[in-house]
Amino acid sequence: MIPISVCIIAKNEEERIGNCLAPLVPYNFEIIVVDTGSTDKTKEIALKYTDLVYDFEWINDFSAARNFSLKKASHNYVLVLDCDEYLTDVDIECLYKAIEEHPQGVGRLLRNNYYFNDGKQTNYPDRVERLFHKRQYYYKWSIHEQVTNIKTDGTYYERYDIPLTVDHVGYSGGIESMRAKAERNNSLLFKEIEKHPDDAYLYFQVAQSYNAIEDYENAYIYYKKAFELPILAEQPWLPVMATAFISSMTHTGRSMEAIEFFEPRYDFFANDSSFFCNIGVAYMNANQPLKAVMEFVKAIQCPTCSNEGCDTYIPYYNMGVANELLGNLPSAISFYQKSAEYGYPLAIERLQALGAV
Repeated sequence: MIPISVCIIAKNEEERIGNCLAPLVPYNFEIIVVDTGSTDKTKEIALKYTDLVYDFEWINDFSAARNFSLKKASHNYVLVLDCDEYLTDVDIECLYKAIEEHPQGVGRLLRNNYYFNDGKQTNYPDRVERLFHKRQYYYKWSIHEQVTNIKTDGTYYERYDIPLTVDHVGYSGGIESMRAKAERNNSLLFKEIEKHPDDAYLYFQVAQSYNAIEDYENAYIYYKKAFELPILAEQPWLPVMATAFISSMTHTGRSMEAIEFFEPRYDFFANDSSFFCNIGVAYMNANQPLKAVMEFVKAIQCPTCSNEGCDTYIPYYNMGVANELLGNLPSAISFYQKSAEYGYPLAIERLQALGAV
């Protein structure tokens, strides 16, 4: 068995810290909690689960706090979590085996991100790099910190998936809490951009913050800035940015721009149902419903789905809309019904409006 230290940083997380730590206890992990200035009961609650609770003076630098937590870990292999991430599943034996097979790599856990969309709680899964040997890797960037190879000072290294899943509830709060988080994050990101003006990743993260609070105009501006900079094709966040860029353009009346931008790049990005759904909406907004339907069919058939519903109720609903535009009401109702089977509110509302329920 390979000993693992779980490293967590926290500030004013009394409502979440217990839910984060409790699922870790049965697996004999060493649990490290670094508090960055809580004024609530975060530390008191954390001490119920571990006596390894440390203070770190906050200096507006997430990487500094992360790296401090790594230094406090007594084991070489560390698993990094946030307070709003709750362990839901892990295969310990397979986890140890994965580490043994990839001693130089960085393990990616599966994270289910919960949020509200069109009145329905949904989630999109992603893989995030969280397990590594602390003498081989460290964190850099003051915000949206990245795992970095100590020898090369770069982010190009072996990545492998680990059999560990968490639920991420940080996006399930109201719009005001999201806006406060976005303002905090962007204030740090803009400082990083001053130091690294040619790093596309920083512009991408600024756009993501605006996108989270539905400020699609600013999201569009910063996604576009990111795409104008050199980006290596291997960057794992590039497909996410492509899909989000399309969405920001459709929300701001730039659907034709989205189509023209991605047509020459289509084959590179057309490997996820989310991409097909978003480019399909762009075609529909550009009054090309037949092309839109073709993209929605691809979304349903695509084996890869990074956002919940993009391979089921979302394309079914949009095919209903497209068929309405084409004047084919029976087909539209049929697709709305398929979408409604998943409880999608917009499909249910459309069926009610058409008197089909």
